[in-house]
Amino acid sequence: MTSSPVADADIQLIQKIIPHRYPFLLIDRVTRIVPNESAVGIKNVTVNEPHFQGHFPGIPIMPGVTVVEAMAQTAAVMVGLSLDMVNSEMLVYFMAIDKCKFRRKVVPGDVLELHITVKRKGAKVWKFEGAAMVGDEVAAEAEFTAMMDNPGD
Repeated sequence: MTSSPVADADIQLIQKIIPHRYPFLLIDRVTRIVPNESAVGIKNVTVNEPHFQGHFPGIPIMPGVTVVEAMAQTAAVMVGLSLDMVNSEMLVYFMAIDKCKFRRKVVPGDVLELHITVKRKGAKVWKFEGAAMVGDEVAAEAEFTAMMDNPGD
């Protein structure tokens, strides 16, 4: 656990924890962080994101895989803070995505809330439960397993 838990991570702190950058950094903020337990990521969906050029022309819909990736990035920030891995060059790799369901389109103008809960944690492998919400509606849900790796170790 971190020596000083952070309840909120802005974009500058997020970029000190995970290596993702434009156009693949898919979260703007992480809030309600409870180390080793849960967090809520925030993604402000805007029409100028590159995937909307082709998904779909004239009918912009955020690809489901990027919604799941945003959940994983939220989980990685929570883990990075939980393990005090700010500025550590930590990488996170998907190992499994289970029980994934898409329930609502995510479109420009939506504020996507990515609710993440830890189901199981280990030294390097963690399992999460996630729900992507737009207001009170579930847009997507999944369980996913990820491995945390620090190439410097």
